[in-house]
Amino acid sequence: MTAAVPRPAPVTTLGADEARRIALRAQGLLGAPDRRAGVRGVLRHLGAVQLDTISVLARSHELIPYARLGAVGRPAVEAAYWGGGTSFEYWSHAACVLPVEEWPLFAFRRRRYRDRGHLWGYQVTPETYRGVLDKLRAEGPLTSTELGGAKKTAEWWDWSDTKIAVERALAFGDVVCTERRSWKRVYALAEQAVPDALLGQQRSDEECVRTLAAQAGAALGVATRTDLLDYHRLRAEELDPVLADCGLVPVEVAGWGQDGAPAAAWADPAALAAPPRGRHRTTLLSPFDSLVWDRARTERIFGMTHRLEAYTPKHKRVHGYFAMPLLTGGRLVGRVDPAREGRTLVARQVSLEGGGTRHVEALATALREAADWVGCDEVRVGTLHDERLRPTLEKLLADR
Repeated sequence: MTAAVPRPAPVTTLGADEARRIALRAQGLLGAPDRRAGVRGVLRHLGAVQLDTISVLARSHELIPYARLGAVGRPAVEAAYWGGGTSFEYWSHAACVLPVEEWPLFAFRRRRYRDRGHLWGYQVTPETYRGVLDKLRAEGPLTSTELGGAKKTAEWWDWSDTKIAVERALAFGDVVCTERRSWKRVYALAEQAVPDALLGQQRSDEECVRTLAAQAGAALGVATRTDLLDYHRLRAEELDPVLADCGLVPVEVAGWGQDGAPAAAWADPAALAAPPRGRHRTTLLSPFDSLVWDRARTERIFGMTHRLEAYTPKHKRVHGYFAMPLLTGGRLVGRVDPAREGRTLVARQVSLEGGGTRHVEALATALREAADWVGCDEVRVGTLHDERLRPTLEKLLADR
């Protein structure tokens, strides 16, 4: 166990509202979006965009730039992520798309997997492992199916030896995923896919974690130690020795502690240099958006307890299968559980906070924009938590 590192005295105390605005600006949801940098700019700034198999309105990694940039073309989103040599997929907050510049920063995690010697308990023979690498070297990038098959049986967890080997190689860094085809990972040898200038960098574990902590702090704006740990799923024994010298500054945030007391936090110095101002984005957020993927942080900043209920039995769901928080005016004011039926966007279940009347127009705006983005001509509202809102909402939707 590492010894506790003394925490420097806080440089300032932030109010809860100020901290909320700082977090929104840091996440690209307050102020003018950088449209010139586009989707790749969003990815570079956030440092990680989480992937998930669920596709309702769209896949989560598409929803992230949409929430920040507006109706950016979906083919452009995919092109920005895959196949251009500018990003790769690896284990960060979860399975994430990462800027290729971060390849050296995850060396600490690749070493940890190698030291452990196995992947989630799966083992394969050295011959199978070498065979996968030899096939990629001879034939170039391949999916697990092209390598020989992903599964032994129809069960999702019953991986073939080839799949185990290539995922192990991915974790160890011998193989990299820089593309997905039909949602299948495409594997390539790291030496063939990662630029030499990045592949050859040698970073110590401390250097990796120090840089990732600073990057997470910049993406969050202001964050507790726990928030920083969660962003790239760092371990306390990794973060604590480098936290005081990673470039973030100690602050206190009013109302973030227990019973409304101030809480110790860390801020990006650039976030403190100028007050957060600008236009607030009105949009639906993926539950896997980095603004809200940390439940405790979401509740602390926005006062909303949000849970992904996709894996909750249907009869126990409160807000729906893939309820998306509604962001407007810098606050989370409701939820929409969307679906698509042909060219109709269906808001299967809708709820607004605090009675909701003042947020109906924002809800209609978010629904219309989302429908246009995914190519839907109409919006239909299913279950509405307060039926008194229906006439106003449906009129606003009809006046598009």
